[in-house]
Amino acid sequence: MQEFVEAIDRSTAAQNWYGGLFVALSLPDICGKIDQPQETGSQRRYAAWFDKYVKPKYTHRIGVDRCEQVFLGGNDCYALRCAYLHEGSDNISLQRAREAVERFHFIVAPPGCTIHCNMLGTKLQLQVDIFCEDVKQGILAWLKDIQADPTKVQAAQSLLKIQFPDANSGIRI
Repeated sequence: MQEFVEAIDRSTAAQNWYGGLFVALSLPDICGKIDQPQETGSQRRYAAWFDKYVKPKYTHRIGVDRCEQVFLGGNDCYALRCAYLHEGSDNISLQRAREAVERFHFIVAPPGCTIHCNMLGTKLQLQVDIFCEDVKQGILAWLKDIQADPTKVQAAQSLLKIQFPDANSGIRI
């Protein structure tokens, strides 16, 4: 799992926003599968994991009466994952999982500025580096939560690895 977390950091450091977003949207799926292997529905696993580990960062009290507003929940994020990973789209209006958001607008803010979590109707504007960091922090919190479960720790450690062979050790299969 550490390699995937580092992939988010490397992507955002290199300003590879599309790559960072791709990894960030994929990881709740992987974590959800490890967390709830008996759950057969990826949407339910994804949404439950996201709601527990990331949604709190997208829930704010707004207005004079301080009403709780959820800007991004698990089902809408799952719909974005489906639209982006399978279609390259930010439009989730036709995704079955969608709840409140219809379209996402990701932005790269100028240095020193934050342009994040702005909602206009059913369009949600997110600053891509902040979103990627929020998902990464959710993963790190989840990794702490599963430390006492050897089955989950083993599953998180046994994910796909890319080999970097050197001239001395050669290539292993």
